[in-house]
Amino acid sequence: MTEIVLTLFSAALINNLVLHWPLGVDPLLAANGRKQVHALGLATAFLMLMVGALGYLLDHWLLVPANLTSLRLFAWLSLSVLLIGPLLHWLARWLPALPFEGLWPLLLANAGILGLTLLNSQDDRGLGHAIATSLGAGLGFWLVLSLFDDLRQRVFNNDIPLPFRGLPIQLISAGLMAVAFLGLRGLVKT
Repeated sequence: MTEIVLTLFSAALINNLVLHWPLGVDPLLAANGRKQVHALGLATAFLMLMVGALGYLLDHWLLVPANLTSLRLFAWLSLSVLLIGPLLHWLARWLPALPFEGLWPLLLANAGILGLTLLNSQDDRGLGHAIATSLGAGLGFWLVLSLFDDLRQRVFNNDIPLPFRGLPIQLISAGLMAVAFLGLRGLVKT
């Protein structure tokens, strides 16, 4: 039980997919507005959990026994595409106050989801570890998305030199956040 909690904590904060592995940076830069950030974070967390767990089961129950491991990315991408629509529909009915429409391209283009399934297949520590890693990665993505939106709002109101306005200051801010999260290294060894 302790190992699963440490794995969840490690995936969310220490081995964050956006800051440690530069996966899923494009939705980070595209999301704006408090409600859209939370809608995207919640949808990504649920999608990572579902694709991570189902991808692990698909890999270990179908692809590895049938010696079809070369089709992993195709199978996981298909699984992700098939789950996005029903997930967004379910979340829109469950939480009507959040704007889930229009998130399809941001979820489809999120490389963190495929990167997560690849990391789960490489670790091969069991289904519980894959679920904890998937949930931790989704929650970590949501945390970074929220923190980055706050940082973007603070930077927007300041006087930034002209060459640094827009994307350059956002990339510098993301780099500084990554350095701040590096300070958490060594807390959990998994």
